Amino acid sequence: MAGTSAAIVAGLTAAAVGTVGVLAYQASANVPPALGGGPTSSASPSVAASKAPRDRNDPTALPAASGRGERVVYSVDDDRVWLVGGRGKVQHTFRVAPGNVDPAPGSYVVTSRSNAIIGTDGRPVEHVVRFTSVDGVVVGFSAAVKDTAPAPGSTDLKVGAIRETREDGEAMWQFATIGVKIVVIR
Repeated sequence: MAGTSAAIVAGLTAAAVGTVGVLAYQASANVPPALGGGPTSSASPSVAASKAPRDRNDPTALPAASGRGERVVYSVDDDRVWLVGGRGKVQHTFRVAPGNVDPAPGSYVVTSRSNAIIGTDGRPVEHVVRFTSVDGVVVGFSAAVKDTAPAPGSTDLKVGAIRETREDGEAMWQFATIGVKIVVIR
């Protein structure tokens, strides 16, 4: 009888954990713009309006007019991310491979994170850091667990994943906790 009770408890626990995961995902995908689901009103015109000026001699340098304070800066035109500490010092910069859905320029905040999930393209991913959605497509950073081909038929799928290497994904995971600012520039 004790074995049956343990199996029932294990089954109920697994169902509860699965339900909480689904509810957490649904909540993160439906965050109102005022709570970080869209650009915040604090986005400065220079960040939101046009392409931030670049250093022609150092393409990895943090673009001017990319915000202040601790933040993640993501350039949709350059496919590059900068992790910027509280004193404006770049802690890490790296290239990314974005999906086919880009967030609008502006300021956001990290709204949810997942250690490991299956991405919308069918790939196992880790260190998922979400910050907005565009027309129902969740946008965030993630690292593919292994180099696998996209799921069949996924070429027509709208994907908001901004893919990083596993090493860069680990750096993002450590840096971009819930509430950290994400500044998207051109």
